[in-house]
Amino acid sequence: MNQTLVRVIAEVAHVARMQTIAECVQVKGRRMPMTQQPDDLTRVTAKTLEDYSERAAEFWIGTRDHDVSQNIDALLRHISGAPPLRILDFGCGPGRDLAAFRALGHEPVGLDGSAPLVAMARTHSGCEVWEQDFLALELPSGHFDGVFANASLFHVPCRELPRVLNALHAALRPEGVLFTSNPRGNNEEGWNRGRYGVYHDLRSWRAFLQAAAFEELEHYYRPAGVPRERQPWLASVWRKRAAAVD
Repeated sequence: MNQTLVRVIAEVAHVARMQTIAECVQVKGRRMPMTQQPDDLTRVTAKTLEDYSERAAEFWIGTRDHDVSQNIDALLRHISGAPPLRILDFGCGPGRDLAAFRALGHEPVGLDGSAPLVAMARTHSGCEVWEQDFLALELPSGHFDGVFANASLFHVPCRELPRVLNALHAALRPEGVLFTSNPRGNNEEGWNRGRYGVYHDLRSWRAFLQAAAFEELEHYYRPAGVPRERQPWLASVWRKRAAAVD
């Protein structure tokens, strides 16, 4: 079999694997479909951003004092190289974590889809902030040392997640690091009041990240120091590796 045919077969297999992961996850040997797939991605984005925009001031007041130093440390300790590091705060909201990264001597850039939150992030952090829809990303290739996706990627519909993860993978430099934190669940997908979300368990989340050519470095549940049933957040750290298909 010639090398060209081998490469084509490998590429087809990789695409099929990504599609399978987007449609279902393996749980205890059974294929478990996600509970809901969005019919209109434009509506998913528009309604979710509308809810965040309408509640921007409330969101800032409710989250500005949250301590996410554990998550920031988890990202930074896995990145090689000396400060200043180039960090993309993916779903930066009003800019709390942008300000924290800047205070540590790094060069963070924020990204959010809500215009009011983008304006607040610029004001609160003094950093560059890009207004971009998660489903229509325009990111520089190989630019960032790390991506900090704290409470953001769970808003990406399951069928679009491989594409978004590929975009973040491409935006990282070689050996770059991705941090994620999402509310965990049993792979439910759908509307939670005015916002769309997917609530992955660890096995599902691992499958998506590994298929997107990320290597797991660590995971943990938050908040620390309480029983698992009172830890609604799943945090994980991943290193960019070479794509599965050469």
